[in-house]
Amino acid sequence: MKRIVSLLTLYIYIGAVALAQFQNPVNITAAQKKVGDDAIEIVFQGTVEAGWHVYGTDIADGGPTRAELTLEKLQGLKPDGKLRATGKVHKAMDEMFGMEVSYMEGTASFAQRFIITEPEYEVVGYLTYGACNDENCIPPTDVEFSFKGEGAPSNSSVKGEKSPSDSPVKGEDKVTSEPTLPSDSTSIVSPSSEDLTKEVSPLQGDLEGSLWTPVVDELKAFEAGAETTDRSLLGVFLLGLLGGLIALLTPCVWPIIPMTVSFFLKRTDDKRKGIRDAITYGVSIVVIYVLLGLLVTLLFGASALNALSTNAVFNIFFFLMLMVFGASFLGGFEITLPSSWTNAVDKKSGSTTGLLSIFLMAFTLSLVSFSCTGPIIGFLLVEVSTTGSILAPTIGMLGFALALALPFTLFAMFPAWLKSMPKSGNWMNCIKVCLGLLEIAFALKFLSVADLAYGWHLMDREVFLSLWIVIFAMMGAYLIGWIRFPHDEDEYDEMGEVIQRPRTGVTRFFMALVTFAFALYMVPGLWGAPCKAVSAFAPPMQTQDFRLDDSSVEARFNDYDEGMAYAKAHAMPVMLDFTGYGCVNCRKMEAAVWTDPQVAGLMKEKYVLITLYVDEKTPLPEKMTVRENGADVTLRTVGDRWSYLQRSKFGANAQPFYVLLDGDGHPLTGSYSYNEDVAAYLNFLEKGLKNYNSRR
Repeated sequence: MKRIVSLLTLYIYIGAVALAQFQNPVNITAAQKKVGDDAIEIVFQGTVEAGWHVYGTDIADGGPTRAELTLEKLQGLKPDGKLRATGKVHKAMDEMFGMEVSYMEGTASFAQRFIITEPEYEVVGYLTYGACNDENCIPPTDVEFSFKGEGAPSNSSVKGEKSPSDSPVKGEDKVTSEPTLPSDSTSIVSPSSEDLTKEVSPLQGDLEGSLWTPVVDELKAFEAGAETTDRSLLGVFLLGLLGGLIALLTPCVWPIIPMTVSFFLKRTDDKRKGIRDAITYGVSIVVIYVLLGLLVTLLFGASALNALSTNAVFNIFFFLMLMVFGASFLGGFEITLPSSWTNAVDKKSGSTTGLLSIFLMAFTLSLVSFSCTGPIIGFLLVEVSTTGSILAPTIGMLGFALALALPFTLFAMFPAWLKSMPKSGNWMNCIKVCLGLLEIAFALKFLSVADLAYGWHLMDREVFLSLWIVIFAMMGAYLIGWIRFPHDEDEYDEMGEVIQRPRTGVTRFFMALVTFAFALYMVPGLWGAPCKAVSAFAPPMQTQDFRLDDSSVEARFNDYDEGMAYAKAHAMPVMLDFTGYGCVNCRKMEAAVWTDPQVAGLMKEKYVLITLYVDEKTPLPEKMTVRENGADVTLRTVGDRWSYLQRSKFGANAQPFYVLLDGDGHPLTGSYSYNEDVAAYLNFLEKGLKNYNSRR
């Protein structure tokens, strides 16, 4: 039964991956409409999935893919005006392209009017449109049409006037009434003289060669592997374990350990029963915190947990929550639950017996220690929830609870250890202050995510690093004893007088040494140094105004077959970059991720980068017809060819889309799409390089 469930889960996951990669969010069809005895309209209407938008007709060169109409055959008709968007058109400023763009959401509709010039007419062509959402773009998509009919020639046609119907369109020529883009809209375009004279290189290889062999199943095998998930959950468990160990050392938990263990050992003459009660107490703590993790999952739900890492509202909430927790640890105020809750549970545990009594005692501990454990639990849940794993909150709480419960069990089994426990003291406040400063530092990470999402530019990289430098310098100053907080206790000398400058212990000295060194390590980052240790937390490099080194990554090849031949000859792995001139998120990835020095170094030195533009308009030497999904598809441009390569070989059609290959065209790891996480992208590149070297 377990095997069947595992297989079903695997198949569902693979199906989800495939759907995420191959997207068809727009469905547009063409129809002919008579608008009089002497005129017709070609009408294009379709639906657009929520979150996606189709670009309009009036977008200037250098922007996203605008809607255009191409006529391959035109007889007995004359275009009357230009292609126009007839749906509800929105306009907005696109900062990435530096221009105003028009688009339609929900539904998309276009129309082109023609005047009938002969009793019988025929028109053949296709509409090209582009569509994007917040993460991906699909390649320029063609809607082909072919219509014939009869009509009365327009009386407005002047005899002897040369119309487009007098000169049939040949091959891939496109018809236009004006060669340049006017202020309104031009969608029926013709090649400029520059395009007509541009040298077109012959096709390298063919579409049936070994390098074009589909590897969809190989990619799915990588992406369906559980290695990444297992490692992620192990990391979550270890993070929870670390949080529980830290919580043990706080003033709310540490002093309770000897009292609780002594209670279990003294409440009965049977030592074994005392140990058994202490173990039950520890198990109860584990159950309570695991239930808390499950509760978080049930409250948020699967989709919400997966969206936490990128949702700006959640990140602002997390920022404020961690700031409050940090201020509490610094001694600004104390976070406590209502005393009535604690008293009620404590009273109930005293009036009951057996396992229920022990469970209620463990629950009382959870309530009493909340002022210290609450901020740690809050930070832990925030961190693990943003991993996108549904099991993460439960696994994190399991690690936390095990660390918290283990000492109660161990000290009950070995009571002699109680005598060697360090006594409570000012060192616990030191831990709380350091934790408070750490929570404030990590809170800035979540503010940074929201800042990038809304484009506020409040938390650029140099601002973030400046704050972290100050925070860790203050931590070092506190550990040395230069600054103190309200809940720090005074220290006295042998005469009972307050020591004005407390002595610095050896442990605190080494901790201060590490924090001061870390603060100094980040200083060069203000001038563009990579600061690899904080690259996963700091905003991307392109948010920094001043950089001493601003190296860019450029593709070695823009042709797939040429690049693959070079890579095989030089025994290097390949990075395929499926992109588009009109792909906004492709530019974001190049600006946010490719500018990272580590990423740039790997891409330049270890990989052969092949960038393929799926919206490249350069015509192929001759049209190519391929069979796809049971239908014939015509490839007219270089971009069509690369788009077909992405669909047929990799089973994806959205950009940006990155895949790592060996010299024979086989994937080295799973694919990578839009995700501005530099650390994740580095892991993607390093994993591909490792697998390539192991194959060699």
